[in-house]
Amino acid sequence: MENVPEVSGTGGTNMSTSRVSAGGAENKTDWNPILRAEFDEPYWAELQTFVAAERAQHTVYPPHEEVFRALHLTPYANTKVLILGQDPYHGPGQANGLAFSVRDGEKIPPSLQNIHKELEADLGIPRPAHGNLERWATEGVLLINATLTVRARTAASHQKQGWETFTDRVIAAVNAKPERVVFILWGASARKKKSLIDVGRHVVLESPHPSPLSAHRGFFGSSPFSRANEALAAAGISPIDWSL
Repeated sequence: MENVPEVSGTGGTNMSTSRVSAGGAENKTDWNPILRAEFDEPYWAELQTFVAAERAQHTVYPPHEEVFRALHLTPYANTKVLILGQDPYHGPGQANGLAFSVRDGEKIPPSLQNIHKELEADLGIPRPAHGNLERWATEGVLLINATLTVRARTAASHQKQGWETFTDRVIAAVNAKPERVVFILWGASARKKKSLIDVGRHVVLESPHPSPLSAHRGFFGSSPFSRANEALAAAGISPIDWSL
């Protein structure tokens, strides 16, 4: 799997090699052998054809080279926490391939503002002036959306085209890890994925979504960051440095 477009000029995949570039350094990803079989499934070809057609006719986010950025920045072996989002942000310049994250310099979306508020209340970490969560990704937090692309200004436009099948395989792969992983599921859509997780071996932290529409129904005060670290420490795994 390499840091290249998710589609080639003919609609096929270009995810066959194992060397990627992340953060300016060349690294190897260990996700390729885990997910390689997906690229031979019928749904994958159909998905790539769909995304290619969308890119030909519309603006699609994130940019093609950042679609798999969550997997580039967080190796399978290093994954300690999985935070599941739903769609990439669909506004110009926002999506950067990591769930809930935006690029440096972009206005911080309301849901992410609430994540920052809860981070401060939970761990005393000051709210950052940016919305880039890349540091979490390099700490071992897999920030994966259920759908990895979206048409500009059209929320949910790429749902039910095959991405969910692929990201379910990602969740299943993380679930297969023998060591404990903490799965953080915010909102009804994410919480439906609990059935993919072995709750006897792993830890699932659930709450309402951090959206302003639901954050006051139980997201605020849920302490997901300290609880994740407590669960990791109880299994003898080094905690996440949640500072941004």
